[in-house]
Amino acid sequence: MCRHLAYVGAEQPIGRLLSDPPHSLFRQSWAPRRQRYGTVNADGFGIGWYAQGDPVPARYRRSGPVWGDASFQDLARVVRTSALLGAVRDATVASPDGEAAAAPFAAGTWLFSHNGAVTGWPRSLAGLARDLPATELLSMEARSDSALVWALVLDRLRTGDGEGQALADTVLEVARAAPGSRLNLLLTDGATITATAWGDTLWYLAEPHRGVVVASEPYDDDPRWREVPDRTLLAASGTDVLLTPLKDPEDVHVDMASAPSSPPSPPSPPSPQEPSPKEPNA
Repeated sequence: MCRHLAYVGAEQPIGRLLSDPPHSLFRQSWAPRRQRYGTVNADGFGIGWYAQGDPVPARYRRSGPVWGDASFQDLARVVRTSALLGAVRDATVASPDGEAAAAPFAAGTWLFSHNGAVTGWPRSLAGLARDLPATELLSMEARSDSALVWALVLDRLRTGDGEGQALADTVLEVARAAPGSRLNLLLTDGATITATAWGDTLWYLAEPHRGVVVASEPYDDDPRWREVPDRTLLAASGTDVLLTPLKDPEDVHVDMASAPSSPPSPPSPPSPQEPSPKEPNA
């Protein structure tokens, strides 16, 4: 399992978002308050951020715990940005990929993170992997469920889908292939944030004149934090946040199974009522 956070808004030091708050992502690496699966996120971490005038983000990732990296504190103190994505990782299964398996993953202007796990990995997604172009599979940064989910999202983005459509369709496709998966996805292009709540917690904080934060859990006790319902797509632009329900594949299956095979016949018009015979006068 993991914890992650994305921000778009006024420029500020990275540390003000990732390490300064009382329940920051930095602290969530060993003491998350709302994490349902796992307790310590010490299998790697990463930050991706956007510098002024450059649409392609920079990244800093490591395979160890964030609290053991002295360079992180220096970066967090001096680097300023108007958009970032940070994540701390609790690996689903052990792998030799090191920092390559740590979010955020990146391509072009996008940064991506997956908080959750794919059930039955890797066998459960073998069919979906076969449908990807060979170049996408060979370009995967790591051999993990999160890296493959990112490859599925990226394939949709590159073929013209918008961010929301790409995340929603990927979540439904993976959930259908691997029921019970937890698929909280987080994507930013430096101007907008798109996310899904599917199996774990997701919150957002929209602050006028500052920006919007979308995170696995609140980093402080500000009462303006709002929880995103499970099975929901979130799209944030500026401080406007739109929430759209996602249909569970099981519900779709039930709906289709119960639907009639042909449209029902229109009801017959009522037959004219026979007049009642008059009773004789007494």
